[in-house]
Amino acid sequence: MYQAVFKLKSAGKSVHQHTERFAFRTVEVREHDGIYVNDVKVKFKGVNRHTFHPDYGRSSSKKLSIEAVKLMKEMNMNAVRMSHYPPEKHFLDVCDSLGLFVLDELAGWQKPAYDDIVGEKLVVEMIARDVNHPSIVLWANGNEGGWNNTLNDDFAKLDIQKRTVVHPWQNYGKINTHHYMNYNYLSLDGYGKREIFMPTEFLHGLYDGGHGAGLEDYWLRMWHHPLSAGGFLWVFADEGIKRSDKNGELDFYGNGAPDGIVGPYLEKEASFYTVKKIWSPVFIEKRYITPQFNGTFNIENRYHYTDLDQCTFSATWIKYEENEKKNISFEQKINVQLQPGQKGKLEISLPPNWNTNHVLKITAKDVAGKVINDWSFPVQKAAKVATTIKTSRTDSEVKLSEDDSVYKIITGQFSYTFEKKSGMLSAVSNSGKNIPLTGGPLFVSREQKIDQVSAVQQTDGSVSITTVYEKSADSVIWRIQKDGLLDLKVAYMPTTSAPYAGITFSFPEDNVSGLKWMGQGPNRVWKNRISGTNFGVWEKQYNQTITGKSGFEYPEFKGYHADIYWAEIKTKNTPGFKVYVKSNDVFLRMLTPDQPKGGRTTIVKFPSGDISFLHGINSIGTKFTRSSILGPQSSEYLFNEKRTYGGKLRMNIVFDFGY
Repeated sequence: MYQAVFKLKSAGKSVHQHTERFAFRTVEVREHDGIYVNDVKVKFKGVNRHTFHPDYGRSSSKKLSIEAVKLMKEMNMNAVRMSHYPPEKHFLDVCDSLGLFVLDELAGWQKPAYDDIVGEKLVVEMIARDVNHPSIVLWANGNEGGWNNTLNDDFAKLDIQKRTVVHPWQNYGKINTHHYMNYNYLSLDGYGKREIFMPTEFLHGLYDGGHGAGLEDYWLRMWHHPLSAGGFLWVFADEGIKRSDKNGELDFYGNGAPDGIVGPYLEKEASFYTVKKIWSPVFIEKRYITPQFNGTFNIENRYHYTDLDQCTFSATWIKYEENEKKNISFEQKINVQLQPGQKGKLEISLPPNWNTNHVLKITAKDVAGKVINDWSFPVQKAAKVATTIKTSRTDSEVKLSEDDSVYKIITGQFSYTFEKKSGMLSAVSNSGKNIPLTGGPLFVSREQKIDQVSAVQQTDGSVSITTVYEKSADSVIWRIQKDGLLDLKVAYMPTTSAPYAGITFSFPEDNVSGLKWMGQGPNRVWKNRISGTNFGVWEKQYNQTITGKSGFEYPEFKGYHADIYWAEIKTKNTPGFKVYVKSNDVFLRMLTPDQPKGGRTTIVKFPSGDISFLHGINSIGTKFTRSSILGPQSSEYLFNEKRTYGGKLRMNIVFDFGY
């Protein structure tokens, strides 16, 4: 970029000076092909942005512009749409400087459009002010029906670069900007199949829905389709104004404005990290680490202009000690040389005893040293980690007794009670102190009728409580060990089509103070928003944040957590407990998130109970679209017993009530 300095002189003295920054680059929209900047075909990873702040309303500052653009860049975005008016000039200065493609938009919102007199004046003023910003690659004539078609030709008359004009929401000229398409629309086999496809709004957020939820499926289609030019998520930030007449309460106009990827004060919500990973210009193909792992990952350079030898890569092997302290056992720098668009291999050296670690973490940093993304891979399976369970307790005799309604088992300091009728756990105590985990396991995907509940003292001294269900022959087997550990094995058939599957328990929310776990974290997940978390040991305190509504303490405490290896439930009034999961790919549901009124299709129906261990979890919709039409990851789970070995899903978890 260059600075052009203009001086007005009188009698040899400067009386006025104006400085304008500009640059040389080309923008070309090639019909039935794509959008080219400097002769390179680009895909926009974009977001819509309003000028808005809770404390300042529509006023702004360059500091706020820098903060917003840096957050967009941190999410690996490369574009921003000025919805629905030209932004403050310093925002465009920042886009020029830090590097974002800009779609600059004529003021207007839906019908009616501005009339010819006002519209022509606005076009003249916008282009005169913004014409020299190299970040602007397209103009937009109004928004969603607010287009004044008599103004279409005015842009080219005023803009020496003659940048293309789009009509957001419409298939106009060479570009189809269709808003809020469902997943099937991405086949692009409809009536505009030859047009460049660039939705200027898609995956409309609301509270915790949209944005990252569904994006992985959408982007898979959009990235690989030759006519896709990317698109723009709605919207960057939740927009609530601080009400001085209501003790500082943030007013979001009901559900009219909590639509952001970041909060009102730019807090990073969970979708922030999902967008960051999916839109990473460095793509690493998913793989599981097995005993035959050779250190090789498939990698793709999705930058438009940057060779990966300008980036830095590192691999870190992490082991968690018995006290769960993080220990970095080995680090390695990695060289990657791939030109834009190229695919290749990322090779990692395997240190001695590499398979005794818990996590392999790969980090990519850009030319400025900023983290592009982290990828983490569990090295060991859940069952192997669970074999490290150690108790300091000595074995005790396991005593079984019963009356008309319950089985009672006592071993050492522990007492367990099970209902004879249901086989469910109804009471737990440690040294006489009650631990209120009850009412489970209850299968969540369908109701089942019990055939038989039995209790047996095993030859090794343990006691088993077995529940068998009619017709399906599903089973629940508890085993109380001499060291007080409580082992649970379940085998079941979920319904043919279900939003979730697994088992659940009851536990009073007002007794929960925190959670520590090994698994994906620290953010909660949905079925269609798994990306964006990393594997490791995480901890968070109880909070009641409602995403985009209240609290704004992130990450949210309540909800689904993926790939649980173990979890420690911390409590206020009673002893806590720890759970070890011996099965792969199990989700932990920790309590039920509060969901705001007016949540539309982002309202999710959770399973019954409070603490659940699940093979499958809900997806979440967007503001306007139910989740079922957002793509494969958003659909319900399908189960066919003939295609599943043994005809059932199985889970093995161990409870330690005296860890």
